[in-house]
Formats: sequence, structure tokens, C-alpha cells
Amino acid sequence: MTAQSAEQVRVFPPETLERMAALYPAQAGPLHHHLPDHPLLSLDALAALADTLPGSQVEYNPGDLPVGIRPEDVPSNGLSIAETIRTIDSNRSWAVLKNIETVDAYRALLMDLLGELEPIVSPRTGAMLTPQGFVFVSSPGSITPYHFDPEHNILLQLRGSKVMHVWPAGDERFAHRIEHERYHTGGHRNLPWDDGFEGAEQAVPLAPGDAVLMPVMAPHYVRNGDAPSISLSITWRSEWSYRESEAHAANAALRRMGMNPAMPPRWPSYAWAKTVGWRVARKLKLVS
Repeated sequence: MTAQSAEQVRVFPPETLERMAALYPAQAGPLHHHLPDHPLLSLDALAALADTLPGSQVEYNPGDLPVGIRPEDVPSNGLSIAETIRTIDSNRSWAVLKNIETVDAYRALLMDLLGELEPIVSPRTGAMLTPQGFVFVSSPGSITPYHFDPEHNILLQLRGSKVMHVWPAGDERFAHRIEHERYHTGGHRNLPWDDGFEGAEQAVPLAPGDAVLMPVMAPHYVRNGDAPSISLSITWRSEWSYRESEAHAANAALRRMGMNPAMPPRWPSYAWAKTVGWRVARKLKLVS
């Protein structure tokens, strides 16, 4: 991680680092940040960035979607990614720019932010592996459907408002082990939705200056407020998160053999034998 110079204002205040230390890595919760209006994160800058990214690094679609829509049912909004961002005020869409760290200026920003968090993160989950950044641009009232993600994640709200609805990670009532196995063997991140899930979530409102810590694989959906929104997601992986992924992939292989493996424990050091076995099997090309 790069260190910020002493002259620069720290984006995460001391009270946020204290709060993160109490939550990380297992619990979601609200945080705060002092990231100012940044020239790299304006709508014009993001539209220009979007034009340079390959198709695999952009995703966009209409934002007025059901919470539990299937990936194959998501329609196109009929615009280019740059047009989507430039007209986000009125086009009723949702867009994400993925892996912005592939562009030098954005990587520098990401690494500075993660550098502030490293003293909290490293003692708990080890080295911050595979740093990645994502920018979300959303029209008023848009929905990001119910899904989960494999990274440790902090979402910083920069413009507009939204509410993050997040359910406990590792609770099979909200994401069954088979959904984890499907995802960790190449499936889509979206999850089956049930209206009965409502009421069991933690709702975290976000306005500019607010942030939220999201645990690995915590199911969630996002409802945007009544103004266009820009959010920056800073993420990293850990040996823990990779072991958890491998344990689910190993379970998927066992299930294909007719077994019914249990959900891996939330702290994957206890699934060490299974994850080592999965790594060996992959090296020997016994599984794909």
C-alpha cells in the first residue's frame, strides 16, 4: 500500500477507524469519510473513463428493476455506457465501472484509501490482497438487485443518497449454501429473492460523507434516493475470503458426487483441510 503524505487530509477520521475495528470483518455497519469532490469522480470524468474501459469492465441497465430479478431477465437501457452516465439524471438507469485500478490515476486513489485502512485490516485478516475499485452511478429511484460479493468492501457515498439493505453473511435463511456453491463455481452474483426476507435486514442510509462496511458474501440490495447517485466501492480480498471461496467450490464438487456437504464455517481456518484439498485437486486437474 502507498502511504499518504503528511500534508494530505486523511479520508477516514479516527472515529471511523475505531468503528471499523469493532465491526471488521464479520459485521456490516455505517462509517464516515472526508473524501472531497474529486476530479476523477465527476460525471464527466467517469463518462470519459467509461469510454476507455473494455466491455468486461462496465455493466449498466435500467434501474427500475425488481429487487429479485434474474440476471437473464435484465433488459438493456438502449444507451452506451458513456451516454448512460452523462444522462443519469433522467434515463432511469444504473451503471457500474469495474476494476478502475487498471487506470493509473484511479489506482493511486484506491491505494491511498486502502492504505489508511491497512492498520485495522491486517491484524484481523492478514494482507490486503487483490485491491479493486468500482464506481456506481445511479438514477433517482433505481434498484441494485439482491446479490452478494466475494470481497471485503467499503462503499463511500459521494453524491445523492441511497439505502443499503444488508442481511447477515453466512446465514442460510437468506443465501442457501447451494447459492454460494453456484456463485463460487462461476455463477452470477444475483440471488433468489423472497418477500419474507424483509424485516430481517440492517438498513444503512447513505448520504455524501457516509460509508458502509460490507462483510464478504453478505446478501444485500440497494435502493437509490430521489437524486442521481455516485458511490465509490473500495475492495480487497484476504486469505480468509479466498479460503471461504475454495471451501464452497469444494462443496460444489462433493455435491456433484452425490454428497450433501454442510455450509463451511464462517471463519475458514476451520475449513483448512477442505480448501487445501480443493487447491490440490485443481492443480491435478481433477476438478474444473
